[in-house]
Amino acid sequence: MNISIRIATLLALSALAGLSQAQNTPRVDQREAHQQGRIAQGAASGSLTAKETQRLEREQAAINQTEAKAKADGVVTKHERRKLHRMQLAAGHDIRHAKHNAKAASAPN
Repeated sequence: MNISIRIATLLALSALAGLSQAQNTPRVDQREAHQQGRIAQGAASGSLTAKETQRLEREQAAINQTEAKAKADGVVTKHERRKLHRMQLAAGHDIRHAKHNAKAASAPN
């Protein structure tokens, strides 16, 4: 009986470990952190206006929401990962465009 309890416990723990691994999205998280840094740097340097910064932050929030929905059932599917990738790719392009356009934040007085 002791052995069957140990086996059941090990099976339960391995199932939980598998579930937590399914929820991990390290590439999404790493890319998100990088994009947040790019936005912060652009805001600090003045290459992003306040409106551009707000729009880019809203876009990042939408990506976070989509990621949370994908993780909600415990499994991030290939389709959900593709959607997150496409959203982050678009956000990266938007950040680059906003930082390199002719608009600049006004100098603080």
